Amino acid sequence: MTNTATISIRKETKDIVRRLGSKGQTYDKVIRELLKKASVKGLDTRWNRILEEEEFVVLDES
Repeated sequence: MTNTATISIRKETKDIVRRLGSKGQTYDKVIRELLKKASVKGLDTRWNRILEEEEFVVLDES
């Protein structure tokens, strides 16, 4: 990796990330996958709220 940074996390957090990853997978890869899943989950939650709470207008009644 060319652009890296050091972050401080508790040992317990590091252990959780290690358990979530697969053999040979870097911490960076595990964290990126978690962030991607969180992003998708957030969008899914937002879309479901819109579907449940918002009103829709029919654009074409052909």
